[in-house]
Amino acid sequence: MYARILAGVDGSTHAEHALRHAIGLAKALRAALRVVHVVDMGWLPVAPELGLDLRQIAAARRAEGEALLAGAAEAARAAGLVVEIRLAETAAPAQQTAAALVEEAASWPADLIVLGARGRTGVERLLLGGVADGVARRSAIPVLLVH
Repeated sequence: MYARILAGVDGSTHAEHALRHAIGLAKALRAALRVVHVVDMGWLPVAPELGLDLRQIAAARRAEGEALLAGAAEAARAAGLVVEIRLAETAAPAQQTAAALVEEAASWPADLIVLGARGRTGVERLLLGGVADGVARRSAIPVLLVH
């Protein structure tokens, strides 16, 4: 049924539940698993105007993403899976993050995307629509949203 599962993670509780679900599915179906985290760099151009070091902030955001991915990979390996991880970047908020996840799924190519139903950005969701909503609208493949 599903041979290549892509799971998006952002550090939220919903994403953690989605990752566990993706790991369980991949194990049960003997499917390949790729875990992706998208780093939102969209707000960085205003950092210098606020007196912030752009390179330092970008490096910290990447390091945070790499740590999330390392934890996800560890969980998948503990379940006996071989897992791929990928850190992607976008220069804009939620809808660009959604587009980046759909692009990652298409280029791999995945046949299922697993995401948390809600992420870490409640205000952004109200203003722009959530990442999960954006992925569900854009994706040509099935999307499983986990609460």
